Amino acid sequence: MIRIASFTLFFFASFAAFAQKPLTLWYKQPARNWNEALPVGNGRLGAMVFGRASDELIQLNEATLWSGGPVNPNPTPDAATYLPQVREALFREDYKAADNLVKKMQGLYTEAYQPLGDLTIKQTFAGEPTDYYRDLNITDASATIRFKVGGVGYTREIFVSAPDQVIIVRLRADQKGKLNVTVGTKSPHPVTKAVIGRDELAMRGKSPAHADPNYVRYNKVPVIYEDSTGCRGTRFDLRLKLKSSDGKVAADTAGIRISDATEAVFYLSAATSFNGYNKCPDREGKDEKKLAENYLKKALTKSADAIRKDHIADYQRYLNRVSFTLNDAEGATRTAALPTDERLLRYAGGEADPALETLYFQYGRYLLISSSRPGGTVANLQGIWNPMTRPPWSSNYTTNINAEMNYWPAEMVNLSEFHTPLLEWIGYMAVTGKQTAKNFYGAGGWTVHHNSDIWATSNPVGDRGKGGPMWANWAMGGAWLSQHLWEHYAFTGDRAYLQKTAYPLMKDAAQFCVDWLVEDKQGHLVTAPSTSPENVFITEKGDKESVSIATTMDIGLIWDLFSNVIEASEHLGIDADFRKMLVEKKSKLFPLQIGKKGNLQEWYKDWEDQDPQHRHVSHLFVLHPGRQISPLTSPKYAQAARKTLDIRGDGGTGWSKSWKINFWARLHDGNHAYKLLRELLKLTGVEGTDYADGGGTYPNLFCAHPPFQIDGNFGGTSGIGEMLLQSHDGVVHVLPAIPDSWKEGAVKGLKARGGFELDYSWKDGKLTKLTVRSQQGGNCRLRVYNQLKSTGAAKLTTAKGTNPNPFYQMPANQYQETSPDTAANGAVVYDLATQAGKEYVLMAQ
Repeated sequence: MIRIASFTLFFFASFAAFAQKPLTLWYKQPARNWNEALPVGNGRLGAMVFGRASDELIQLNEATLWSGGPVNPNPTPDAATYLPQVREALFREDYKAADNLVKKMQGLYTEAYQPLGDLTIKQTFAGEPTDYYRDLNITDASATIRFKVGGVGYTREIFVSAPDQVIIVRLRADQKGKLNVTVGTKSPHPVTKAVIGRDELAMRGKSPAHADPNYVRYNKVPVIYEDSTGCRGTRFDLRLKLKSSDGKVAADTAGIRISDATEAVFYLSAATSFNGYNKCPDREGKDEKKLAENYLKKALTKSADAIRKDHIADYQRYLNRVSFTLNDAEGATRTAALPTDERLLRYAGGEADPALETLYFQYGRYLLISSSRPGGTVANLQGIWNPMTRPPWSSNYTTNINAEMNYWPAEMVNLSEFHTPLLEWIGYMAVTGKQTAKNFYGAGGWTVHHNSDIWATSNPVGDRGKGGPMWANWAMGGAWLSQHLWEHYAFTGDRAYLQKTAYPLMKDAAQFCVDWLVEDKQGHLVTAPSTSPENVFITEKGDKESVSIATTMDIGLIWDLFSNVIEASEHLGIDADFRKMLVEKKSKLFPLQIGKKGNLQEWYKDWEDQDPQHRHVSHLFVLHPGRQISPLTSPKYAQAARKTLDIRGDGGTGWSKSWKINFWARLHDGNHAYKLLRELLKLTGVEGTDYADGGGTYPNLFCAHPPFQIDGNFGGTSGIGEMLLQSHDGVVHVLPAIPDSWKEGAVKGLKARGGFELDYSWKDGKLTKLTVRSQQGGNCRLRVYNQLKSTGAAKLTTAKGTNPNPFYQMPANQYQETSPDTAANGAVVYDLATQAGKEYVLMAQ
């Protein structure tokens, strides 16, 4: 288990519980399709609520229900024999031969995240519904549907409780005896149903033994349920119980029928036999029937009102850590009175709606709380919400950007605990990744490739030569994932976690990189083979290729990993010899290159891209989420990064546009970041977009790739956070990329590296008040855009020299601004001496 300092939980529970204004998505009509349904979840159980009046559909998921079983650690036994041939071809610049050879080093595809089934509500009434209303209230994490028929008002409320691990569905009529419904279940998987007593149903089944990715077209049977090994396919059990009703009740396998009622309350529980990434889910699986029964039995001891009260208290202690408001309250009230889809449409037409922007920010936090609970599984490509047996890209963990993007905002938006499912999963990846490093490359340490799943798949995918090397043979997932290990420490200062969990995993990931690097003719250390996901270059001969050596992303990831391991070793005072070796290796890495167009070079040579506006901008990892490039520490390369973005353009799919928001924020260009935020929030109908020129936001605020990918939502929340606060380059930079349109605002509870939590307000781009709470103590170096003065015990001095913060700092002499007199753009740089557990208030002069 990942350890989180108990001090963190206590300290911020007491200081950062800020009340939220109502945050609601609402509509005047039911969902036409899944991309208009509303998501609720508790990290394990997920539901998409459609809101249909007479034929309600609530699509269900359980986070551990995947196809397949534990991975084969050596699916391609001869893979390592091809590595010398690949490298020899690359160094003689025969890229086509290298491409063909590297296909022989591919393993199997991942498995797919699966739907659990559907809850259906057939409601009978005479007449047509009027006064229809449907919402998702992210203040209390519940969905509500209201409508009238024949003068009778009907209400449905749905929420998913984390404390009690059940879904609650409450149905009501405002006139006695007018509620007549049949509530049942179904599943896309083969299932059996049973009636338990007069008011309970069970639905039991098993996920597929294997499901091909949705883009694989060559197998006649892409979804296979048969399994003779007892090691593939996960059993599941769903229980639906009528808790209370004042009507007549009858039940059969078609559903629970209620007539002449005024209210009916249903409890739904579910569980699977999943027992860990390395256990056969059938013969070694958990007892899913007992688990589902126990969840239900425990919940039934409480009333729905008591469960709701505990649900809200649990949820709000996380949501309310951060509040964010912009500009005029009157305008926010006016726009909140409009349905969300209409707000999006007006926003796309150019109308201002700052309250929609703050709602979108908090919606990302809501989705993380709802899909990634401590002790649970990792949020996948669709969080925990998926209706398909072959979902887009298997709804898996795509580690060349998307899985990491899901957790970019976690620390900054004060949800450190919700980062831990990823951190824990990295530990599992290191186990399978060690076998992959050895079996595929003859290397030590561990690594991960382009795709993974709940079974911790780490091999290069592609089905043994059928996949494109531009994505299948990218070997740097371990380095990228390891950044999250370091970031959790950088924000929390949890030394025990660093020593016991993060450092050993980072060290082994670095060991793989040490073994993976080779020298080029100039004596630089390079990676070979190397790709830049998922792009193609054009050689001097006009050939279009994807496999080369030393892509900027590869080297940037290794620079970042080596830097983090070196600093971690220093903080812990261990492994001096290994640290010295990494310092030497880091100094020999192939350096960043600026191309003939003034852009940051993506490839080993200054080649043209086949698609100059490709959605991936992988070489700018060094700008974000990496920290090798910054306007404060490397202005020349920051300018090259800017030129790269100019060439790439502002287009792209949803998650790509989200990433670009983060890039422009890191370049301190708030207006450009804001332009892309507005484009990200372009209303997108499921019928009207294509993959190449996609992007935008569905009516339910899900990000459109298209199709839906939740990383776009999390990347958007991260981008807004980066506009408001940055702390990666040795300073806590307040309002680093504030756009002109955000003239006035306030934020409470954002976190900075070094263990600091900040509240602040501003007007016309200048801070009016800043409060800093220190978790670990030490120096807090502040970069702001107007003079501040101390109040109370705050000791504020002009910054000089390097930052003495003991938890996170740039190497000596990299930070260029040392005083208010020399700071660029009117910035002022201060040092604030802090003690652990203390609060410091600063005011504008």
